[in-house]
Amino acid sequence: MFHRSPRRLAVFAAAALGVLAAAPAQARVLDVTKRHVRFAHFTTIQRAVNAARAGDWIVIDRGVYREAVRIRKSNLHLRGIDRNRVILDGRHRRGVNGIEIFKANNVWVENLTVRNFDRDKRDGENGNEIWWNGGDGSGRIGARGWYGQYLTTYDTGLIGGYGLFASNTVNGFLKHVYASGFNDAGLYIGACRDCNALVDDALIERNGLGYSGTNSGGRITVRNSTFRNNSNGVGPNSLNNDDQPPPQDGACNSGSNRSLTPTFGSTSISRCTVFRNNRIENNGNLTAPANATILSVPWGNGVILIGTYADLVQNNTIRGNPNFGLLGFENPDPFPPTATTVYFQLAGNRVAKNRFSNNGTRPNGADIGIADLGGLFGPPNGSVNNCFAGNVFTTSNPANIEGTWGCQNATTPGPGAGLLGSVLTLSSESQARQSVPQPAPPRQKTMPRACAGPPRAGNLC
Repeated sequence: MFHRSPRRLAVFAAAALGVLAAAPAQARVLDVTKRHVRFAHFTTIQRAVNAARAGDWIVIDRGVYREAVRIRKSNLHLRGIDRNRVILDGRHRRGVNGIEIFKANNVWVENLTVRNFDRDKRDGENGNEIWWNGGDGSGRIGARGWYGQYLTTYDTGLIGGYGLFASNTVNGFLKHVYASGFNDAGLYIGACRDCNALVDDALIERNGLGYSGTNSGGRITVRNSTFRNNSNGVGPNSLNNDDQPPPQDGACNSGSNRSLTPTFGSTSISRCTVFRNNRIENNGNLTAPANATILSVPWGNGVILIGTYADLVQNNTIRGNPNFGLLGFENPDPFPPTATTVYFQLAGNRVAKNRFSNNGTRPNGADIGIADLGGLFGPPNGSVNNCFAGNVFTTSNPANIEGTWGCQNATTPGPGAGLLGSVLTLSSESQARQSVPQPAPPRQKTMPRACAGPPRAGNLC
């Protein structure tokens, strides 16, 4: 990862992600520092961004920067010298994002901390710490190439929105990242039919939801990460909201899907949205912040599949979640139903070779639970061809889940509405929570050799 030129970094990213990342012919290094030094420099990050050209590096000195940054230029590389000591501090300023990359391609953000940028209380907008925004609410992909690593995001109030946020953009990754204290999700990837995204080595804790993937699908891998002490751990979901187009579709051909409610003819399909080798534990935090959406979601679950299609959940350790280790159900949205409701179903998902333990310790809980609405609100018999195989677990609802719903079967039936009461009860309990501010995190691992990579033209390196 630590190459000598931005051209080699761009080529590496292209090879790793299957994208073409533009490389500049001549890159500069723009230093940002608050120290009194002789060399020419910028005292704010935004001024350096404003002065930058495509391909430039912006290297940030240690210090607390009380500013928000907006990037609208492609092919920039923003890096801090020390993850724990380069800090963008919002001081709970409302309606502002920490770092927003707006419709810009191939922008890197690395090795720094962003904290305490809050949502606007009036409309709930913004308040995101680091946001690759390809055109929120547009229904289109407006940017390609987003990369973040060695990043810490947190909020010590109650109205921080998202920590790490990528929407309407494709071809990117988050590696070695942290997020806590957000009233929506610590980490979010959404509004992309075929996202081509990777999350690797993330620690996400004490949020309303650990991972959220609204209407995101196709090639996504979330691996080697820990989701703990959130209200819910991992929650891909289909919603009829401004993160168009729905649904959340993990099938490998999702890019060509145009249906809001796709169908799958068997359990044997190709799945490219994969949650693998993660630790998903102790997600029952009812003191975590929560916005209106999170308040409506049943709480206390490790993995919660909300109207999802064709996802693969495999080789994870899922333990200590008080209600369900994994809970999946249909999601008519909006609910109660109106003329505009879309009846998102739970179909084509595969849950295999996971290790479940000590889940479902509260009444009516279980290691694994799946439910449909049985035609009560939407089309009957739509939530089919979900399958389970090779899991280590104690309890399931419905019972015999690796028999009737085993992946050895070419097709599996809908699970019925047996858990509908539990889903509604847990949603009601979530709304009755008492949220409190979550603590600041300890120091996180900083980037090794942070000065390896930029051209040798800057002074900080």
